[in-house]
Amino acid sequence: MDLQALYRAKRVSPEQAVSVVRSGQWVDYGNFLCAPLTLDAALAKRVDELEEVKIRAVAFPGLAAVALADPTGQRFLYNNWHFTGGDRILHDKGLCSYIPLLYHEGPRHYERDIETDVFFVRCAPMDSNGFFNYGVANSVQRAQAESARTIVVEVNTNIPVCHGGYDESLHISEVDFIVESDNAPMFSLKEPAVSGEDMKIAEYVVSRIPDGACLQLGIGGLPNAIGRMIADSGIRDVGVHTEMLVDSYIDMYEAGRITGRYKRDLPGKMTYTFALGSQRLYDFLHNNPLCASYPVNYVNTPSRIASNPRAVSINNAVDVDLYGQISSESSGIRHISGTGGQFDFAFGCYHSEGGQSFICLRSTQTDKAGNRKSRIRPTLEPGTIVTLPRTVTHWVVTEFGMANLKGKSTWERAEALIAIAHPDYREELMREAAAMNIWKRKLHVSGFQSDIRMAV
Repeated sequence: MDLQALYRAKRVSPEQAVSVVRSGQWVDYGNFLCAPLTLDAALAKRVDELEEVKIRAVAFPGLAAVALADPTGQRFLYNNWHFTGGDRILHDKGLCSYIPLLYHEGPRHYERDIETDVFFVRCAPMDSNGFFNYGVANSVQRAQAESARTIVVEVNTNIPVCHGGYDESLHISEVDFIVESDNAPMFSLKEPAVSGEDMKIAEYVVSRIPDGACLQLGIGGLPNAIGRMIADSGIRDVGVHTEMLVDSYIDMYEAGRITGRYKRDLPGKMTYTFALGSQRLYDFLHNNPLCASYPVNYVNTPSRIASNPRAVSINNAVDVDLYGQISSESSGIRHISGTGGQFDFAFGCYHSEGGQSFICLRSTQTDKAGNRKSRIRPTLEPGTIVTLPRTVTHWVVTEFGMANLKGKSTWERAEALIAIAHPDYREELMREAAAMNIWKRKLHVSGFQSDIRMAV
C-alpha cells in the first residue's frame, strides 16, 4: 500500500468534507480535545442548506460553531454527553441538550442503540504505518468510528501521540476523507484556584490514602490539590487507573510517588481514557510508554476498577442531601456537567480490596448576589439530577470533616452529614430532618445535644 498516495487521494478541503452531511443525519464529533474545530466551523457555514442535522459531542472545548450558527435550534440540533463551560452556556440559551450517560456504557450505546452517519474527529498526523493517533482522547471514539458510515479525520500537528493498549488510532484504510487544519494550539486548562477550604478537605482525604493506593482524580482545583499534596507526602507506590489524566499526576510521578507496582491490571502503567490539562501534560504524554490510553469501556468498567487493590476515587459534587444522595451535574433544572465516570469509579472503588470513594465539596456556596447557602441540604432542589444514589455514596468530605455513609441508617447518615455541615446551618438542618421523619433519638452533633423529636 502506498500510504502517501492514499493520503493525497483522500485529502480534501474542509468545505468538501462537510458536503457529505445531509439533512436529518446524525453527526458525531470527536471527544474532548479531539473535537473537530475546523470541520465544525465549516459545517456551521451550511446552516441555510440543511435541516435537522443532529450532532453529538463530548465536552466540546469552547462554543460549538454549529450551535451558534442556528439560534432557532431547528437546523442544527446540538447534543452533548458531558458539558464544558461552553456547552453550559449553550444549554442556558436552549441551544444544547444533554444525553444521559454512565460513561463506561458509552461504546455499548453505539453497538446496540444508536447509529452515526458521519464521524468527524481531530487526530495527530498520520505515522509511517498509516495510523492517525487520537492523542489525548481515546474515550468512545472507536465505537463512534465503527458505527459511522463516513469517517473524516481532521489533522492537527499539535496533538501529542499517546501510547495505548488498543483502539487509540484510526488507520487510513478506515478513513474516507482527510482535512488538514490550521494546527491551532491545544486547549489548555487554566490553573484551578484552590481555597483554604479545599486545602483542609485535601488534608482529610490524603490522611486516608494508604501506600499502594490506585488513584482516580476528577476535574477541578480540589483533586489537583490532593494530587500535589500526595506528591509532598510520604505515600509510596501509588498506582494510576483513572478516567481523566491531569497535571498533578506529573507532580506525583516526578516526586517518586507513582510506581504502580501493586496494580493488578496493567502494573506499572498510568492507565487513562482521556487527558485534559496544561501543555506540560500534553508534552509529558507525547510518545511516553509509561502512559496507556484505553477506551472507556476498558478503563471505567466497575469490575476492572475493583480488580486493583486499594482503589481510591476522589470527585467533586454540587450538593448532597441528608439521605446521602449526591448531585454532581445539575443545580435544580440547570444542567452543569454530566454523570461522567463518577458512578463508575464510586461503585468500582468500593468493591476494590481496601478501596474507598470520596465525594468532596465545600460546605457552603455563595451566589453572584452574595447569598450564601449550605451545600448539605435536607433534600435536593426540585429538578436536581441524582448522580450517585444514596446506596452508592461512601465518604462525603467538607472542610469540617468526613462522613462515612456506608451501612448507616437514615438517622445515622443525617447526623454524620450535619456534623460536617457549616456550623451556621446545623440547627436548621436538624429541624428539617425532624420534619422529614428521619430521627427518633436525641442527636449528638459536633459536641452539642438537641432533643428534636420525630415530626408526626
